Amino acid sequence: MASPADIYAAQRRFFDSGVTRLYAFRKAQLRQLKKVIRNHESAILSALHADLRKSAMEAYGSEVGLLYDELDNTLTNLRQWMRPQEVTSPLMHYPSKSTIYREPKGLTLIIGPWNYPFQLVINPLIAAIAAGNCAILKPSEIATHTEAVVQQVIRDAFDPAFVTTVTGEGQVVIPDIMQHRFDHIFFTGSIPVGRKVLEMAAPHLTPVTLELGGKSPCIVDAGADLKTAARRIIWGKCWNAGQTCIAPDYVLVQEKVEEKLIREMKEAIGKFYGEDPAKSPDYPRIINEKRFDQLISYLQQGRIVAGGQTDRTDKYIAPTLLTDVSPDAPVMNEEIFGPILPLIPYQTTSDAIRMIARNPYPLSLYIFSGSRRTEEEFMEKVSFGGGCINNTLVHFTNTDLPFGGIGFSGMGRYHGRSGFEAFSHEKGVMKTATWLDVKAKYPPFGNKLRLLRMLMK
Repeated sequence: MASPADIYAAQRRFFDSGVTRLYAFRKAQLRQLKKVIRNHESAILSALHADLRKSAMEAYGSEVGLLYDELDNTLTNLRQWMRPQEVTSPLMHYPSKSTIYREPKGLTLIIGPWNYPFQLVINPLIAAIAAGNCAILKPSEIATHTEAVVQQVIRDAFDPAFVTTVTGEGQVVIPDIMQHRFDHIFFTGSIPVGRKVLEMAAPHLTPVTLELGGKSPCIVDAGADLKTAARRIIWGKCWNAGQTCIAPDYVLVQEKVEEKLIREMKEAIGKFYGEDPAKSPDYPRIINEKRFDQLISYLQQGRIVAGGQTDRTDKYIAPTLLTDVSPDAPVMNEEIFGPILPLIPYQTTSDAIRMIARNPYPLSLYIFSGSRRTEEEFMEKVSFGGGCINNTLVHFTNTDLPFGGIGFSGMGRYHGRSGFEAFSHEKGVMKTATWLDVKAKYPPFGNKLRLLRMLMK
């Protein structure tokens, strides 16, 4: 295996050749990536089942199908995204034409997480290729089977001087490779590790996109369709056994409908996974014992009204609903990242907004309500990365919506054009004709201030 220094040097030479700037090259590489993913589709699904017990349906929907959508959208729109964009010019600089040119940043490093170990490393790669960059990928070593498949896909799709992978323990490999200056770093993972990545990038002044997480609230008011709300919340919470950065982390429910919502949630769990979710082929598992042990510590921090069954050997935790939870408990102050869902009653919208403000800005927000006014109040008064009204998770699937966090939940946006722009440098250029040269701008200035004020008022 080549050393990080050799990989970096090879990619720098490849980028400097200029080939990645060509539309035909970018398009061909994206098509090749799609072809190789299709060729390895069964291996990808098998690896995801081995690492996280994901069903083929869930693995395809969240890790493979999403990438096909992203690739198709990018291939359809790439030429337009690359086209120089003409903008208006100030009258005082007539006759001038102003243009935005988007060029690749250069060498990029993409660090992926373990919870969606294929999709969340390949998705930003699509944007990096579309923007004309070289890329080094660091897939998560925790999802070992998927890490191996990512390596194989990248080997089969690309010249390593263009795109390649580095593997191993993240705490060793990432500092080693980041001794070199990258032109952009894209990290998906936890807030503590994201902070370390940002620190390592700072000496090189490397721009960083951070896709992190946080406590994403779900609000259910008295006017919501409770049956639908329950189904969609349980679906969003139990997708990947709650190991999703945009999963509903806790539910704020208007107290007059709390008991009814709990009944509907219990019914939804039963319909989705049967009387014993441990036997369901559609219910995933926790990634490892370390995460399992952290999650079961939350079970003592409230009253279990549904679920609560665990099996450490199988890394199984049942879909669990908690009530009577103290706002100071760790389960209400740490990102849960598992199938445990606290429900907290509230009286007024203002109360709910104050409860949300106890934690930093969330990555996502979900509102279930029949009131347009209530929706607008949360939109105006709560800062969050993105979200849904009367649904969960699905905003992530729309390639026309920018995805990313705010504050502690992340910085930067991607998906669709937003991803292309994240990996591009925008050059603003003004071209002025020579057939007219207004003398008023040149010294001596004399009494020209009045004219300047007219032009710049």
